[in-house]
Amino acid sequence: MDGGEKFVLVDVREESEWARGHIAGAVYLGKGVIERDAEQRFPDPSTKLILYCGGGFRSALAADNLQKMGYKNVESMDGGWKGWIEAGLPVAKD
Repeated sequence: MDGGEKFVLVDVREESEWARGHIAGAVYLGKGVIERDAEQRFPDPSTKLILYCGGGFRSALAADNLQKMGYKNVESMDGGWKGWIEAGLPVAKD
């Protein structure tokens, strides 16, 4: 994720999961509302979006739904939050 390309990192986990910790710089948009709120939060469908959840399943579903809505550059982060933590990468809480 450090290749210099601009992207928005989106945490699609539950709000309680977000509150316990998330990736620094991520924005929160839970799986339950992402389809409803995506167009307002990300009006340009060419915006690169990288979604993550606990392990990758919810973010893969959300990415698929966003692609069906016309978003052209959406990915689900391999390994999700679990993979991030296991790699010892930094965590934010706010």
